[in-house]
Amino acid sequence: MTVLGEFGTEFQYTVGEYLVRHRSILDALTKFQEACARVNRAVAKAATTCGCIEIHVSKQKLPESLLIQDFKQMSSTHLDGELCEHCREVVEAELGNNLFYLAAICQLLGFELNDIVNKEHERVSALGYFKMG
Repeated sequence: MTVLGEFGTEFQYTVGEYLVRHRSILDALTKFQEACARVNRAVAKAATTCGCIEIHVSKQKLPESLLIQDFKQMSSTHLDGELCEHCREVVEAELGNNLFYLAAICQLLGFELNDIVNKEHERVSALGYFKMG
């Protein structure tokens, strides 16, 4: 089963075609890191500037006898609310930018993004809960 299918290959090829300014692997790596930071910033601004979401962080209070398969139901995302339309658009655009630079790194290093996603999908499926972390 291919997760991204033909789309992933086409996306990576398109990124490779338009990757002009950041063809250096160092440029691509640092732009990817910047894109990750921008995703974090967009989510933080949704909470601190807009207020459409609230982040309530505390230690996960889980019983010691909790079965691993019950962890998902008992643990918290620390999020309250939903992204408003504007914040959703901003976060989505930043995630797209993140994907662009991920595809660029794959292209520059000779990886197929599709193959990486499929292999990770297989690992997650095979290892299940033991893949956490």
